[in-house]
Amino acid sequence: MVHLFQNRAFEALLQDFAIIHHDMLPCPLFNRCCRTALLLSLCLLSACSTRHVTEPASVIHEQAHSGGSVVAFSQSGDLMVSGGWEGAVQLWRMPDGEQIARWHAHDDSVNGLVFIAAGRRVLTAGYDGVLSEWTLGGEPVRRIETPAPVMHMVASAVHDRVVTGHDDGSVRVWRLADFRLLETHMQHRGAVKAVALDPQTLRYASSGSDGAVFVWDEGRAVKALARPPMDAWSLVFSPDGGRLYGGTWFRLLRWNLEDGALTSLPTAHHGIIRSLQFTGGGDALASISRQTDSAVYFLDPASGAVTRRFQKHDLCGAAVAVSPQGRYLATTSDDASVRIWLLQPGD
Repeated sequence: MVHLFQNRAFEALLQDFAIIHHDMLPCPLFNRCCRTALLLSLCLLSACSTRHVTEPASVIHEQAHSGGSVVAFSQSGDLMVSGGWEGAVQLWRMPDGEQIARWHAHDDSVNGLVFIAAGRRVLTAGYDGVLSEWTLGGEPVRRIETPAPVMHMVASAVHDRVVTGHDDGSVRVWRLADFRLLETHMQHRGAVKAVALDPQTLRYASSGSDGAVFVWDEGRAVKALARPPMDAWSLVFSPDGGRLYGGTWFRLLRWNLEDGALTSLPTAHHGIIRSLQFTGGGDALASISRQTDSAVYFLDPASGAVTRRFQKHDLCGAAVAVSPQGRYLATTSDDASVRIWLLQPGD
């Protein structure tokens, strides 16, 4: 069975499936299709591969959402927030994962979550097209309606920026302090799948269902990167800003931003690498996959090899996050659960 998923003909078949449904896959309604017999049967096939020892979650909250879509940690790492298909946001306290607040933030799937204001506020973005700021108790602070459903959102308090990728193919850059719109780019011919913000400079990246990947410096022209063999569903800049990483079917993508060279690295994932984040030290990439997989790994950024394996979800994976100091790992998925790992013992 391992060879089945390594077979390029089978990989092409899955790519055809992704192309046919690329406009539907990011939306919450189609995410539920992971429960169909087709995808369940594919997940069962991948489960027949060689078993490896995985680290069980320290805390599992079953039915935290109708389906999980995103997770994020505060800068201090003592708080974690999750969002789901139903539009709800939940706040959790570390290390025991105690729920301390829950509120209805959006009228559709929550597709972006970031702690801001030194961890005293939460910024959310939803498929309803709304960008909102909240207190930790769920009280609204401010909101703005964007022109189109938000598929993905990232933000940086240090750079005072918010980046949103939309269903209509647009990417928008906002000033965090007052939600003032600074840039709008209409480069993609189809929904945006992921956006990223360089931690070192005001440089941005986006990927879409049209297969295109773009990178640009604020106020400058957008540059098209080499197209990957299959759509990039997730993006993240390396901590030093020199490389851009992406996740696609089975493989890790790596662009060298100095010369634009693209490298495609094999991984142990048997599906779309849906979410990526560098660990605090930058020596590993936390990853989670979906559609035909729900595995959670730490990957070597140089080779794509697994350096650490974690308990799989029961259904397709959605999002992964590592606390800034690297003490905690959190994930969520279509199985509606939120899971937390204690990666490092406390003092």
